[in-house]
Amino acid sequence: MGDRWHVEVDRAVCIGSGMCVNHAPDGFRLDTARQSHPVHPETDAGERVLAAAEGCPVEAILITLADGGEPVYPPED
Repeated sequence: MGDRWHVEVDRAVCIGSGMCVNHAPDGFRLDTARQSHPVHPETDAGERVLAAAEGCPVEAILITLADGGEPVYPPED
């Protein structure tokens, strides 16, 4: 079985660009205030969700391993 990720969006940082929705339309939605939300805060690890986090212009998307909390994105320095 593959990794499970916990996905969150820092709403204080999100600018509503919609890039996350473009990269992972099944993974993110914009609300009426154009703030991003993960569709499923806990999800199977996947390239589209990672691409959405990497493509966020303000790095508002945080991904950690669901069972241990280790960071996936952004990676620790």
